[in-house]
Amino acid sequence: MKRHSYPSDLSDEQCKRIERLLPAPKPGGRPAKHDRLAILNAILYLVRTGCAWRLLPHDMPSWKTVYHYFRCWRLDGTWKRIHDQLRGDVRQAAGRNRQPSAAIIDSQSVKTTERGGRTATMRARRSMGASAICS
Repeated sequence: MKRHSYPSDLSDEQCKRIERLLPAPKPGGRPAKHDRLAILNAILYLVRTGCAWRLLPHDMPSWKTVYHYFRCWRLDGTWKRIHDQLRGDVRQAAGRNRQPSAAIIDSQSVKTTERGGRTATMRARRSMGASAICS
């Protein structure tokens, strides 16, 4: 049965770029029922549509197989390697260094207390006098 094409599927050129970054199948054991690109396209379908694992279309690999590879690739750093390689490719194509040289940290995400919530903001308001609020 031929698989349907989905908008989230990788093009042939994209497949060539990413295929070399995916781990090779382990030697021995059972032969793979699905190729790695079919599994990758199923993961991209999930990310694009936001559907649940168990709601993958029937012409894709089973959700258990897709989840297994997604988890293995997360644990062994495959997703990070793919991200880093593609980010470098995009930066290089834009005439920049492959590695970013700066990072931005949002200071608001750092200014929290253990209790969090309204407690942090309420304490600051109480400490201001009436003259500071009314002026």
